[in-house]
Amino acid sequence: MSNERETSTYNKALKINLDASKYGTFAEIGAGQGVADWFFQASATAGTIAKSISAYDMTMSDEIYGKCKRYVSRERMKSMLKYEFDILEERLSESRGDKSTFFSYCNTIRARGYKDNGECHGWMGVRLQLKPHGPPCDILCHVRLLDEENIDQMKAIGIIGVNLIYASFYHRDNIENFVESLIDGLDRSKVEVDLLKFLGEDFHYVDNRICSLQLVQSGLTDAAMFTPEGEVVQPAEALYKRPIALLRGSFDPVTNLHLDMMEQTKKKFFERLDAEQQERYMGICEISTNNLLRGDEIDHVNFIDRADALQAMGKMVLISRCPEFHKIAGYLNRYTNQPVAFSLSIGLLNELFKEKWSENLSGGILESFGRLFKSQLGLYVYPWKNRKTGEVVTAEVFETDENLRHLYLYFRANGMIQDVGCSDESLLDFTSRDINKMIESGDEEWKKMVPQVAHKGAMY
Repeated sequence: MSNERETSTYNKALKINLDASKYGTFAEIGAGQGVADWFFQASATAGTIAKSISAYDMTMSDEIYGKCKRYVSRERMKSMLKYEFDILEERLSESRGDKSTFFSYCNTIRARGYKDNGECHGWMGVRLQLKPHGPPCDILCHVRLLDEENIDQMKAIGIIGVNLIYASFYHRDNIENFVESLIDGLDRSKVEVDLLKFLGEDFHYVDNRICSLQLVQSGLTDAAMFTPEGEVVQPAEALYKRPIALLRGSFDPVTNLHLDMMEQTKKKFFERLDAEQQERYMGICEISTNNLLRGDEIDHVNFIDRADALQAMGKMVLISRCPEFHKIAGYLNRYTNQPVAFSLSIGLLNELFKEKWSENLSGGILESFGRLFKSQLGLYVYPWKNRKTGEVVTAEVFETDENLRHLYLYFRANGMIQDVGCSDESLLDFTSRDINKMIESGDEEWKKMVPQVAHKGAMY
């Protein structure tokens, strides 16, 4: 990352103001009132701002942008972008269109209110031309405000809004710089950016899944997710009130065993769900950034290969930086109040009972499990075969260290750790590591263990 990157909010606003080729409008509703103010504080504001508006009243907002179900939503922000950009282009294209690239910045924000303890978050976006008279493109993001005081939240929104506009102009060809510049001038404890999306003909080269990965990699969010169609989604929208079954793994490659783990967990999990919950059920495959490392670097191409394979099989994909199970459980519980199932192998179950995963918790392993099982969460354990003896090990016969034996039996007795079946014991004969060795050696047997749609990704 270049040391020459501008980080001062004031200087960013000033640089844009002094760039005569960029001209636009600002529309801010809800608590997002501080972005345009930075440009007014800097000199040469007339070089940038054609109009600034705050449609704070809901009726006024509806009259301008149309009615919507939620005011702090992607839909409201997108309707604002369209309205503001269209009117800018319509009125100024003839006089300035040959020498300017037009843009509109819009946000809709919910900050801390009087006697209000709801979630503080918001949507912001920029619609811009990349060249004069060019088609407009959108850059959208969703932020969570982590400060407790309204004044601190509004200050953070003002800064991140300027950062987004600046990055849209000067960092859009470098995703790492773009993402990391979003929190210039801010402590990372003040905001979370859990969605970043590039849309439009001139952004055809941008894979929004890589944007999601970069948000996680740069520490702007703990996790990001996308649909089987490759659509990046905001977690609160995707997970709201859904029962969830999550399978953690490297998926390198995706195997028939992974699919069977998901299916067997679903069957067992459905025993505790009613018909309505079953209808809303969501299965997710989660990849930790730890499982994407090649040396000290994350292999983006390999990540896309794995994501493509999972999506080809209709799976939702979650990318996270939460190696500890209790952390990913806490992340999911932030968005759903429904039961959660973790599908895991005997090997991962054994890891859970190692105290290294709770070294940073004052309550040690008891606190780790307390956080893990806090809200309707269960562990669904898939069997493992000892290839030396042929013995199939299940959760029922699994042995922990002696000092943790009573704790394990307690979890078993209370249904917090359950066995799931295996549809075909031959699936247990080979690991992903074995399959990769077969691929490297040219042994075609691997194709029997990997779903057909995942063959291409497995070979790279």
